Amino acid sequence: MEPSISAGDHQSYMSYCLTLAQKSPPKPTNYRVGALLLDASQNTILATGYTLELPGNTHAEQCCFLKLLEKHNLPQDSEDRLAEVLPQNTILYTTVEPCGKRLSGNLPCVERILKIGKGGDGKGGIKKVYVGVKEPEKFVGENVGRQKLEGAGIEVVLVEGLEEEILKVATAGHVEEKA
Repeated sequence: MEPSISAGDHQSYMSYCLTLAQKSPPKPTNYRVGALLLDASQNTILATGYTLELPGNTHAEQCCFLKLLEKHNLPQDSEDRLAEVLPQNTILYTTVEPCGKRLSGNLPCVERILKIGKGGDGKGGIKKVYVGVKEPEKFVGENVGRQKLEGAGIEVVLVEGLEEEILKVATAGHVEEKA
């Protein structure tokens, strides 16, 4: 059951994403991430997701998008069509900044967000992305995803205060490097 969170309570939405991230199985090759899409005008959660929730090497944001495609009877390979069904004022919350690069060959989450767009012309899109921590550089090096999103007019906002907990959950299962 989804929690009742007051509109604009970014800390509580991020905390809820953190509880979703905890459902992800710990692995040495993934970050455990939780995400949700919110209709900010109605303060309604549209979809939630977490790393590896769905089959394949799925990221949290990708799971949100796939669930929405299914809910609206759209083909699983048509994320760009989500703009047809997303409200004008859609916000993405994610515990870790969306990935700008995937080593698995899957489409990075930043590219998925850009395919959906930020809305306009009567279509919905993702206007803002709230993140709990910037993506660590462990797997892909410098993440240029934030620059790409902001360059497309999508605001990226850091929600401070949960960084330590988010990183602890995100890196569970990782092998500590010896000095």
